[in-house]
Amino acid sequence: RCTHHRGANHPSSNDSRPDHRRAHHRCAHHHRDDERVMSSGRSAFDLVIIGSGPAGAAAAIEAANRGLTALTLDKAHFPRDKCCGDGLTANALRQLEELGVEPSTIPSWQSVDDVVLVAPSGRERTFPLPRQRGRFAVVARRRELDAALVERARSAGAAIVEDNEVVGITQLADRAIVTTSTGQSHAARFVVAADGMWSPTRKLLGIAQPGYRGEWHAGRQYFTNVSPRAQHELTVWFDRDLLPGYLWSFPLADGSANVGFGVVRTDDRRGHDLRSLWSQILECSALGDFLGPQAQPEGRYTAWPIPARLGRSPLTSDRVLFVGDAATATDPMSGEGIGQALETGRLAVEAITEGGPRASADAITAAYERVVRRGMVRDHQLARALSNVIANERGANVSLGVAGLTPWTRRNFVRWLFEDYPRAVLATPSRWHRGLFTRPGAYR
Repeated sequence: RCTHHRGANHPSSNDSRPDHRRAHHRCAHHHRDDERVMSSGRSAFDLVIIGSGPAGAAAAIEAANRGLTALTLDKAHFPRDKCCGDGLTANALRQLEELGVEPSTIPSWQSVDDVVLVAPSGRERTFPLPRQRGRFAVVARRRELDAALVERARSAGAAIVEDNEVVGITQLADRAIVTTSTGQSHAARFVVAADGMWSPTRKLLGIAQPGYRGEWHAGRQYFTNVSPRAQHELTVWFDRDLLPGYLWSFPLADGSANVGFGVVRTDDRRGHDLRSLWSQILECSALGDFLGPQAQPEGRYTAWPIPARLGRSPLTSDRVLFVGDAATATDPMSGEGIGQALETGRLAVEAITEGGPRASADAITAAYERVVRRGMVRDHQLARALSNVIANERGANVSLGVAGLTPWTRRNFVRWLFEDYPRAVLATPSRWHRGLFTRPGAYR
């Protein structure tokens, strides 16, 4: 099925516009790839990847680069939208560059030079990112970013089959069998589950976490006709009514802005109750002044839960390795998850590859858990501890005041905040290397 032929909003099949002909050609090319995979008769793959969002696409690219036979399955059809703040940290950008994703393939790609943080007191401080040394922060719409990652995976030789939902997983002594909604069954040495916060894989394996709704709740909406400031500045407000949490406005290349909020979920802060909070936020005079009198909402308000408990949820299950949101890998302080998704997806494939074809499932899963706990889990533990410091008005005012004292503190605080280097690097000497704190950004 070609998405370009669905609904009245898409061009008709005889549309002669060049962009539609290119789109139709891409669809036809992908259909041939899907048919080739389905009719190949291959008895087993090295791995089956479930989900082709950032974590799954990163795993697919890494597998292709390492010469593994891999099949990626996704129930969606790309491009598809994904609720997100659209922010990319230095860590995410370096991962994207190493994976071969080009900014030119993402129309909304907007580089950011300065980060403006507003304390609960209302005091505003500008934190500059390094100049002329590459990119340390970018904003890009997830619809475009995820589609670009899928295209990059395909160009690397990855087999990605869309419109295929996984409905069954059977784990045997030497392989796993994955069954899809089309009735196909695929055998693989390992399964990489990159299927998101609600991970159907966890449910199929009987290890879902009943009642779990994530540590954070976030909502966002796009706005057009925003003020010149909103078109260029990445601004975060630590509003007293949102603590522990924050409000953001992230600029996009087309002059629009991604505006939203993230709050820590508590007993008196539930997703259903938080829906009304968005209306109150839009009435905030500070936000209205920032966006400007001509600002108009684009599309609808959307919300999503954020899983941020890496190290406290199972990372593996026999021959299954969980990555991205399925591994609850979102940063517990900022709510950032793209860099973590890309990194865990690559680490899972790295563990499978370096273990060798004869390594046991226990050895592979242990290697993956070890590398994630050695670095990322420690970073998240530190971020979780520091998030408690800025969880109240006094703590946020003092913390942002100290961070903004000098040019040195402003520069290094924002680089730390945007994951320019590992959060807990001082506590993990194994990750020390020369030039760690002076690395250039991505895409120089």
